[in-house]
Amino acid sequence: VLERSWEIVDGVNVSLRLWDTFGDHDKDRRFAYGRSDVVLLCFSIANPVSLRNCRAMWYPEIRKFCPDTPVILVGCKNDLRYMYRDETYLSYFGDRSPFVRAARKSDLVMPDEARAVAKELGVAYYETSVFTYFGVNEVFENAIRASLIARREHRFWMTNLKRVQRPLLQAPFRPPKPPPPEVTVITGNHTKDMLNMFNSQCYTDLVLIVGTIRFSVHRFMLASSSNAFHRLLTMDISDMGARSSSESSMVSSTFGESTTADFNEDTECLIRADQTGGKTGTAMAGASNRQGMWEQLKRRSSYQALPTIEPKKDLYRELHHPVFQSIRIFQIENGKHSFTQTQTIVSVSKLITPQAMQQCLKFIYTGAIDRECLDLQEIRQAAEFLELPQLMVLLSNTQANQSFMNDETIQHYSTCMKQNLEKYCVQNGIFGDITFELDDGHMKAHRAMLVARCDVMKAMLNGDFREAHANLIVLPGVTEYTFHKLLCYMYTDEIPPISADKCLNLLELANRLCLPRLLNLVECRVIEDLTRMSQNETSEAVEHCLRLLEPVKLHNAHQLAEWCMSYLCVNYNSICKLSPRSLKGLHPDNQDYLREHRWPPVWYLKDYDYYQRCMNELNRELNNGKKDCTADDKGCLCFSGVYFWLLGKSKRSAAAAKSTLQTAITASSDHQQDVVSTSLFQSNANSVNQLDPEHDGGAADL
Repeated sequence: VLERSWEIVDGVNVSLRLWDTFGDHDKDRRFAYGRSDVVLLCFSIANPVSLRNCRAMWYPEIRKFCPDTPVILVGCKNDLRYMYRDETYLSYFGDRSPFVRAARKSDLVMPDEARAVAKELGVAYYETSVFTYFGVNEVFENAIRASLIARREHRFWMTNLKRVQRPLLQAPFRPPKPPPPEVTVITGNHTKDMLNMFNSQCYTDLVLIVGTIRFSVHRFMLASSSNAFHRLLTMDISDMGARSSSESSMVSSTFGESTTADFNEDTECLIRADQTGGKTGTAMAGASNRQGMWEQLKRRSSYQALPTIEPKKDLYRELHHPVFQSIRIFQIENGKHSFTQTQTIVSVSKLITPQAMQQCLKFIYTGAIDRECLDLQEIRQAAEFLELPQLMVLLSNTQANQSFMNDETIQHYSTCMKQNLEKYCVQNGIFGDITFELDDGHMKAHRAMLVARCDVMKAMLNGDFREAHANLIVLPGVTEYTFHKLLCYMYTDEIPPISADKCLNLLELANRLCLPRLLNLVECRVIEDLTRMSQNETSEAVEHCLRLLEPVKLHNAHQLAEWCMSYLCVNYNSICKLSPRSLKGLHPDNQDYLREHRWPPVWYLKDYDYYQRCMNELNRELNNGKKDCTADDKGCLCFSGVYFWLLGKSKRSAAAAKSTLQTAITASSDHQQDVVSTSLFQSNANSVNQLDPEHDGGAADL
């Protein structure tokens, strides 16, 4: 402890030791006062009673035992001036409230109040905090300076004390800048919603026939995930020998089980060859019979998988592909909601089994497969034919016992899938089955995705509302910019960057559709935009915050409102200078909150102004002292400068004493020796500081 007590202050090596009473304060305190070099009179900034006790009780007691000892008033716990609102600090008193009470604003002692008490007592004032370590070393260093200066007045011959400064002014403590509030985003349910859309088979527009199994899926999902499906579903089959449904009907009811929906192409071609054969007399004789049989086959070969729909326009084409055998496209009338829908039927060859197709489709929708599936080779072969590279990588990792790498593969597939959905579905509106009429245009979407991702849309499109039976839905008050961001969220569970001046309509729409995650994402994007603006030395971010503060609360964007309020509190001084009218236009409660939580606080600004005034005054005194020193020290043997330095006087006191000395010499040269010896030295003839009067007179004349 003694080794750590040594400190060098202004070139003087000092050992600073703190005295303690070890419990019995009233009895042993007088021993601590004895022979002390400096006394620190401490009080708690969060307890005004302790400051009153310093003035009424402790300072008189100190002067009783230490009448000439320097005293320094120290305010402790100055961190509570800004931490009394801290949630972590307040949570500490939750379980201890009956015994320990948290500091309140009314309990705080402001710097001007403590400084007034210090001025009344005639002592210096400093503040400290062991929590932030503010002012701790500063208090001890200046306490050492006060003690050394007091010792120099009595031992002025000690040359090592000549460079000791007066206790320095303490710069005011500025509370740390409050960090912006964190914005949390609700976890998305995109994967779960996609699985529900796959299982529910709602608003499907594509049927994959694999063996005896039919899979009802959505064209936009398959076209966005697989290049093979994209080429198949986007090719134009209206020409190149496409046939109508009457000519390309399936004859499964006659030559096979109708429910299997298998196409007997050979039989169909034979029938067509008979119908369009040569015009011989024998053939003409039986033409009517064959025509009747053909009509009967057409009636009996209607597609049994869709018994409630009536085809209106039918296009059929046979494909030369190892997997896809044929494709059929026709328009149907939805019997439940009475709107027109395009239906596509694709026949798949036996190279892909129904089990493998099931896993491939599940991977397309969710990015995962069932763990209990055993025949991975079949799935791998199907993925290769359907051009699903991420699924092939996932299966390779599983077969190589490296399943830990599948998370990265699934994440990569999810990213690519979302990019394709935004590109094909949102931007181009591929295979859209519903159109929204907006204020400045039209945009297409997919009923299946809207129903799966939004409960309000599900109630509107599946219920008894008018929109459930319409292909065109009017959305008044919504622009293409706003609806585009909404569709991006619906399809990808994310939103692109948003400008702060265009966010209110999207917040309103997200709140109307009950999409809390979309609200959080918009808040994050707007905060990113405002943060970017705040880096520029302009008031653009402040103006946006003032404009958004109150409207966003109406749309339940509370996190954005809290961030705007925090930003305005930090920039309160700028608001008062640049936008006072906008500040006065806020709600009175918001104005009160900004005044209460402004940064820097008012007490710091007052304390900083006082500090600046004191520093300016000290600089003026220092400059005046340098001028006096230059005038006094002219000449190589200037006695007056050395004379007053030996006395330990200040330079201003030296100038005043010199003026008094010259006046005395002018008045009476006979009494010159008496004036110098009595007024300045007041020492006996044996003192080492006794100077020769003749030399004094000669120096005074200089």
